Amino acid sequence: MSVLIFLIVSYILLCLSLYSVFEKANQEGWKAFVPGYNFVVWCQIIGQPSWWALLLLIPLVNIFIFTGMAVDMVRSFGKYDLKDSALAVIFAPLAFFLIGKDKDKEKYLGPTLLLEKEYSDKVAAAMESNNDRELRQLRANNPYKKSASREWVEAIVFAVFAAAFIRMFLIEAYVIPTPSMEGSLLVGDFLFVSKAHYGIRTPMTVLQFPLIHNQVPLLGTESYTKSPKLGYHRLPKITNVKHNDPVVFNYPEGDSVYVTKQRTYSIYDLRRGSAPQNLASIADLKVRPIDKKDHYIKRCIGLPGDKLEIKNAQVHLNDAAIPNPEKLQLTYVARSTTTNFKNALEGLDVNRNEIERYRSNPNGGVYSLNKEQVAQLKKMGDDITLEMYDEDPTPGRYFPHDPANFPNWTANNYGPINIPKAGESIVITPKNIAMYKRIIDVYENNDLEIKNGRIFINGEQTTQYTFKQDYYWMMGDNRHNSEDSRVWGFVPEDHIVGKPLFIWFSTKNGNISNGINWGRIFSTANKF
Repeated sequence: MSVLIFLIVSYILLCLSLYSVFEKANQEGWKAFVPGYNFVVWCQIIGQPSWWALLLLIPLVNIFIFTGMAVDMVRSFGKYDLKDSALAVIFAPLAFFLIGKDKDKEKYLGPTLLLEKEYSDKVAAAMESNNDRELRQLRANNPYKKSASREWVEAIVFAVFAAAFIRMFLIEAYVIPTPSMEGSLLVGDFLFVSKAHYGIRTPMTVLQFPLIHNQVPLLGTESYTKSPKLGYHRLPKITNVKHNDPVVFNYPEGDSVYVTKQRTYSIYDLRRGSAPQNLASIADLKVRPIDKKDHYIKRCIGLPGDKLEIKNAQVHLNDAAIPNPEKLQLTYVARSTTTNFKNALEGLDVNRNEIERYRSNPNGGVYSLNKEQVAQLKKMGDDITLEMYDEDPTPGRYFPHDPANFPNWTANNYGPINIPKAGESIVITPKNIAMYKRIIDVYENNDLEIKNGRIFINGEQTTQYTFKQDYYWMMGDNRHNSEDSRVWGFVPEDHIVGKPLFIWFSTKNGNISNGINWGRIFSTANKF
């Protein structure tokens, strides 16, 4: 609704400002208020063909078309300065109002595109006929001449605008910072991610530094303002999110975070005891809108409407075991009396950080390994033992953090749970409300209260809830070394950012000094 109001108000202001401009250009002012036809007349005033107005109907392309038409409009009235063009781009109604407010000033010179072509043709003719005198006169009276500094400013602004536009709507570059998706995606992989595949999410945060996500480097300050802001909208998608798709999304619990040099902790991490207890004294709490939460990448394991359960580290969907990624990693406790594991693991492409962590105990340790690495290690000695790691149940560690009603859940044995689907209605009770509390209260913006064993939503007692949007279940391929939906729960559809396309660069263990993974460059990011 907020976007619609903004567009309506902006359009009305544009029409009002065009009224006087049209009259100055020898057009009837009433044409400024006829939807569609006003843009056709606008094209005629600046010298574009009438069909050019149809390009304004193409999403995203229309942004460039409109800004170009706005600049050409002010130039048709002899306003060639950089400040005039900048104002036309930033807020066209104001630029047009200033042209139209004084009838004795800002005369209409004619269609600027035709005038500029006419000038270029004269220069070309003078050069062809070697008429140096006329050529000097033309160049001396060139109204379109730009200084070198302006050429640089316009080039830089256009480059930044184009890059920000592409990053915001089409494709963005990401780097894998943690091993949670090993061995499919490695620390140090640089990805290009398509924002169009799952539907372009229109910006919700309006004012922000271009090409920066949520924090200004070195300064540590937020790179945006919280207002004005727009609501959630998504353009038509190319494809739906599918089972086992790697997906980039905004961190669901990232609305209230403490940012340290080591990592970002949510306020919920602090409340659950999984963050340093002195966090509030060493870092400021930052409250972020949806599109400015940190970016995560995980594999989509469960879709809306699925029933999910994990049994002995094997995921089951709708009561059936699902295929695992080829390089899926589990954590193993390794022991041997003779094998030097550090030397053995270096030849098995195991994350170097894990090897270094157990340097002091070369004949044992805890490592994340895929099935191929496990098989190779077992061949190295008869005394080697590898036991899959399984933790003791920690009360409240795993989502929904309610050990009284969801006891003994671990990373290996979890659930069952049902993944919410838009339009689906469920019965809610004090026994299961922990599973859906954040959805109802935070993701779907309701006022949820529990009083004396009764549930109130927006002030009304109820035992039923209908979901407003779809939800997804995301997990890392490094199953025992991944903070994912098992910790923070469902991922709302409005948090989905995009689909990874391919790896365009890759450094070993995330550090260029360790070398480059040449074999991974330009390989697919959708490994399974």
